[in-house]
Formats: sequence, C-alpha cells, structure tokens
Amino acid sequence: MSRDAIHAEMKQILGQVPGFLGSLPPDTLEAEWALFKRFELADTTIPPKMRELIGVAVASAEHCWYCTQFHGAMARFHGATEAEVQEASHLAKFGAGWSAYLNGIGYDREKFLRELHEIGAHLSAK
Repeated sequence: MSRDAIHAEMKQILGQVPGFLGSLPPDTLEAEWALFKRFELADTTIPPKMRELIGVAVASAEHCWYCTQFHGAMARFHGATEAEVQEASHLAKFGAGWSAYLNGIGYDREKFLRELHEIGAHLSAK
C-alpha cells in the first residue's frame, strides 16, 4: 500500500492521520498500521475493554505517559470505569514492587513455582 493510500484509510477509520502514526518512517508505515488495526481496532481473543486495561497496566509499569493516556482513553471508550483504570494501574505498581523484591533477594525460582502450584491446588480445592 502506498503512503497516500494508508493515510486515506487512517482518515476513513480514525477521522484523521494522527501525528504519531503519520510520522512513521515510510519503510515501517504499512506494517505498523496493519498491527495497529489488528490489535487496537479489530476484534481479538481478548475483549477490547480488558485488552485496553492490560495496556494501561503495561504502560503504567513502563512509565510511558503517551501509552498510559492512549490506553486509558481507549479503555474508557470501551466502557472501563475510573475504578477499573485505577485498579489496572495499581496492579502494575503491585507487580513491579514484588518483582523488585523477589529479584532483589534472589528468591529461589523452583521454590517459588512449587509454592505457586501448592497455593493453586489449595485454592482449587475450596
């Protein structure tokens, strides 16, 4: 697809050519636009609201202001509440903290997996 054709499709679908997409180098534009359509605009295995809440959590953990804004807006567009957006952000903070702690102390991986399996079995038995 030519750059002009891709931009025309963006305008048709999004109402504009967003600067962040329009600024992509010519040799990556077609592939990036295809991925954007596939994972941001199309139906996927993960429902859109859930997918965007995952995006909020990942963007929060990565400290990406742009992605946090984008995925937060898309999550709200797909029906997420402020409480759900906050919870996704909290889960990112929670996970990052445990990751730092467990890696920092060098917690035994085999022991961790064994304990995880035992906890899962216990919870399943309830």
